[in-house]
Parts: sequence; C-alpha cells; structure tokens
Amino acid sequence: MPRMLQMAFALVAYAIFFATFLYLIAFLGNLPVVPVTIDRGPDASLATALLVNLGLIALFGLQHSAMARQGFKRAWTRLVPAAAERSVYVLASSIALLILFWGWRPMTATIWEVTNPLLAGLLWALFAAGWGIVLLSTFLINHFELFGLQQAWFALRERAAAAPQLRQPLFYKLVRHPLYSGFFLAFWATPHMTAGHLLFAAGMSVWTLLAIRAEEKDLIALFGHDYEAYRARVGMLVPGIGRSAGKGPEPLAPAE
Repeated sequence: MPRMLQMAFALVAYAIFFATFLYLIAFLGNLPVVPVTIDRGPDASLATALLVNLGLIALFGLQHSAMARQGFKRAWTRLVPAAAERSVYVLASSIALLILFWGWRPMTATIWEVTNPLLAGLLWALFAAGWGIVLLSTFLINHFELFGLQQAWFALRERAAAAPQLRQPLFYKLVRHPLYSGFFLAFWATPHMTAGHLLFAAGMSVWTLLAIRAEEKDLIALFGHDYEAYRARVGMLVPGIGRSAGKGPEPLAPAE
C-alpha cells in the first residue's frame, strides 16, 4: 500500500471512529440528536432483545480484544502494512459499534429512576465526566498513536517510532487504566437505568475486566518488572483498589 494511501486510510478510519464515539455518547445518553439509542429503537420481544443484544455485545468484545492481542497483530501484519495495522483495528472497532447501534433492541423496563433534580444532575455530571476522562486519557498516553495516525504519518515521513516507554502522566499516577475507569463511569452513571442499559453496562463491564487481564499480560511482556512494580503500587480502576500482591522498586511510569 503506497504511503500516501496509508495516510489517507488512517485519516478516514479516524474520522469514522470519532463520529462513532460521538454517536456512542448520544446512544447511551438517550440524546434526541440520534435516531436510535439504548432505550429508543425497533421493538422486539424480551427474549429476542436479550439474545440479540448479548450477541452484539459479544461481537464487539471479541473483535476488540482479539485484534488487540500481539499474536493477532503479528499474523495480521503479514497481510497489511504495519503502519496501517492500527487504523484497520480502529476501523473494525468502529464498524462493530455501528453494528451494535443498528441492531440494538431496547429493553425499557425501569430498574431505577432518580427524580430528585440535584441527584439526577449529579449523575449526568458523572456521565459527562466519564467521557471526558476517556478522551483526556487517550491524549495523556498518545492519542494519535492509539488511533493509528502517528504510524501512518511516520511511514509517510520515513521516520521510525521511538521505543515504547512506561509513563504515568496525571490520571495514571492514580489508576493503571483511567481510560477504562472513564468508560465505567459513562456506562453506569444515569438517572434512568433501564433493563437494556443495565445489560449494556454489565456486558461491557465484564468485557472490560477481561480485556484488562489480557492487556496487562502484554504490558508485562513488554515492560517486565517495571510494570509488575507499577501494578503492585497503583490500583486498577479505582485508586488503591486492584493492586497486585507483589512489590518492587519504583517504576519508570505507564502506558495504556
């Protein structure tokens, strides 16, 4: 693939991702700016909705986790240029989410509803804060590398990427996976929790915890004892909670 075409592909994949990310916010927030949301869409029986929605969550989880593993990447880069691998992953993840939006069947039974304006406002603030933490966390590590733009740009300029470094800017001093912490907030903070929203939040939370385990194996393989020491010192998603039992010297710092 010519380098200029790789750069164009990376830009298109990023644009699709960003539009999908914005739709996800509106989807979970039941915002009227989009036609289909977590609680607004095609009707289906409870059994059908449950099976379809579980299948959609599983599809996203399998795609997102399998393609992120190092073994898959090594095999995949035999078919696509290494500089385009991340952009293909970003595009595939966006497509998996778009399929979820398209196929989602609302389950509108109320689990809880907060009617107090102050409490409801607090939950909406937490919802917004969750998405803010997600976005800021990507920039704290390397937003443009995370979404494939840096790889394509470096290939275009015939520039080699620097060796990965274990860093811990801002949120990463408090928790190892602030990006996922932000998603947890965004998934669960709502003044009106329906059965469908609960299924989505629970399913995505289970996937997140499984993804963290797999991701940390890759990080230990990459950074070795430094990352193990970091795990011993810093909580996983909440400060002080989810630290490993081992101890070690002060780490150099983390990457997501």
